[in-house]
Amino acid sequence: MAGWSERRNNQNRIAAEFLGTGFLVATVIGSGIMASRLTNDVGIQLLANSIATGAVLIALISTFQAVSASFNPVVSLVSAVEGSSRWNEVGPIITAQLSGGIAGAVLANLMFDLPAIEISTNGRHGPGLFLAEVIATAGLVMVIFGSVRAGRSESLPVVVGAYITAAYWFTSSTSFANPAVTVARTLSDTFAGIAPADAPWFLLAQACGGAIGLLAVRTTFPANQPQDRILT
Repeated sequence: MAGWSERRNNQNRIAAEFLGTGFLVATVIGSGIMASRLTNDVGIQLLANSIATGAVLIALISTFQAVSASFNPVVSLVSAVEGSSRWNEVGPIITAQLSGGIAGAVLANLMFDLPAIEISTNGRHGPGLFLAEVIATAGLVMVIFGSVRAGRSESLPVVVGAYITAAYWFTSSTSFANPAVTVARTLSDTFAGIAPADAPWFLLAQACGGAIGLLAVRTTFPANQPQDRILT
């Protein structure tokens, strides 16, 4: 009976990660398309994209946090390193995030009468963008796991939504900070897209940022600090 319950819980977590990441990507891409169709002002386009992304993160994390709500492979890996989740859960959860992100990209394209998959030609490369992704991801890990170690998991929806909204504006990369979202955004040749040739550099930067963010958390917050359950 206990084994069945555990399998059921794992299925619930996988479903939550698939749905949450799918809606997140659909929002990132869809709001970018909508903004670019409504105005030619790039600043307003970015403003609309950042507000929509921050808002949907608040909504999605609030909805799924009781089940699983990382929607980000870096966060899931750091969660396992921190002991907030088990290593045998990481593979299926990351698979759900990647597949959910792809589904979200396809749906966003279709909603705006674009081909279901349209490989992006939006080049994003250079040392500044690489550094920006390192910083964006490190900051995301820091605010999430710092909040957890401080016993403030209830604030995570607002913390994450506010951070990502801000990071859109203070990083030159507009803060992808998420491997699943990065992969999905290669499939939409729109405002939010990224060329496949540039995606691996973003993924490497995000991995580096995740490690730096975890180091910052462990340096800043004592190991005996009360820890809440993380997003997954």
